[in-house]
Amino acid sequence: MLQIKCSSHGAELTSIKLDGKEMLHQGNEVLDENGKAFWGRHAPILFPIVGKLKDNKTIINGKTYEMTQHGFARDMDFEEIEKKENYHKFLLKTTNETLKKYPFEFELTVEYYINNNELKTKYTVINRDNKEMPFGLGGHPAFICDYSTGDYELQFENKEDKIEFYKLQEGLIKEKPEQSILKDNKIELTKDIFNEDAIIMKNINSNIVTLFNSSTNTKLFEFNFKGFPYLAIWSKPGAPFVCIEPWQNHTDSVSSNGVFVEKESITKLKPGEEFSCDYKVRFF
Repeated sequence: MLQIKCSSHGAELTSIKLDGKEMLHQGNEVLDENGKAFWGRHAPILFPIVGKLKDNKTIINGKTYEMTQHGFARDMDFEEIEKKENYHKFLLKTTNETLKKYPFEFELTVEYYINNNELKTKYTVINRDNKEMPFGLGGHPAFICDYSTGDYELQFENKEDKIEFYKLQEGLIKEKPEQSILKDNKIELTKDIFNEDAIIMKNINSNIVTLFNSSTNTKLFEFNFKGFPYLAIWSKPGAPFVCIEPWQNHTDSVSSNGVFVEKESITKLKPGEEFSCDYKVRFF
């Protein structure tokens, strides 16, 4: 049975335990050999941008706005709407501070559902403005995994014959795909795989990837990202965790013109419309 803990700050998951065993990276409690935290977060929510804006700036309706990487939702306090043993719900609304960075009236709801050994995370965005609202949205959960041992791999559910891999240049996505790192329809998590930051995947045929320990021949979890066109993986070099990140959109490209509404695959909502998506993680 799963048990979770969440924080109203960022509506962030802070613990996922399967039969008492922690599965989620524990942030500032996990230190490197110099006594510094590898990464202080657990599972931040990416809104209203995914990744980085070129020069941390973007143009919306002719005006320039500034926003830091992955947007502001992860650093804001959400309202806790409901909390049960197997269900948590949080809400974020527009504030005077968000309008300085993102000039739209919105609501963002985050819900966590537990069903036996499966956790579903659902995002809902509502346009409360009187004009069309473009936005980015994504998840960023970090799972405990000492991938530097070379024992772990990501296995794809379906045959991947069109998948493309992209890397970053100073936080911006490169224009052309990299050489494929797929071997026998899986990605081997070698100790140096994240030396150049995150790896972003497009044109994925699968809805599910499985984190597998080849030395023990066991599954850690199945990650269902159906409905998300992009999947990213990331960690700090040498850190004992791996982030599996379902994205609706992605970071600016190195050649971005800075116009927000022209970002690749940006989601747009008409006034009053809502958008929902979810991902599921089944633990073993």
